[in-house]
Amino acid sequence: MVRSNSFKSQFVFSIIVFFITSMPFAVPGMAQRVLNPEFDKKIDNLISYRVPVLSVEQVIKDSTRGFLFLDAREKDEFDVSHIPGARHIGYDNFDIDIINGVSRNTPILVYCSIGYRSDKIGGKLKKAGFSNVYNLYGSIFEWANQGHRLVDIGGQPTFKLHTYNKKWSKWVDNSRIEKVW
Repeated sequence: MVRSNSFKSQFVFSIIVFFITSMPFAVPGMAQRVLNPEFDKKIDNLISYRVPVLSVEQVIKDSTRGFLFLDAREKDEFDVSHIPGARHIGYDNFDIDIINGVSRNTPILVYCSIGYRSDKIGGKLKKAGFSNVYNLYGSIFEWANQGHRLVDIGGQPTFKLHTYNKKWSKWVDNSRIEKVW
């Protein structure tokens, strides 16, 4: 009987390990998800994880999911630059009516500067019945740090990035990025 219980325990443990290691999103305490370890610590301490997070690498690898990118920064930040194809949804004046007509099952990826505001907006979207909502871990700062394309309000490629203020700009360490605040 001991042998049978041991086998069952190992089997259950294996199943748990499989599910944890194949999760499509990061959870607190998992491996570093951004390039800068200090930035990773900062983000980890600021977000609630009530909305599953995806790293920039995961989003790039999983581009076939057809994410609707929602930018939870303020309009002046969005106008300087944003992820191509993103819709501005804002934070202070968030209005869910901006995404009227979007299916509640659409894969939605919310981002802001580092992930704090997008975490909050993602929570509101989930509460409104959207079932496939993710927060971009490290948000547009990490997107830019990894050298991914940004566009301005006219849709033209740019290296400018609104970094909210001088204090927060330290988390953008890609030397090609021109920091604006």
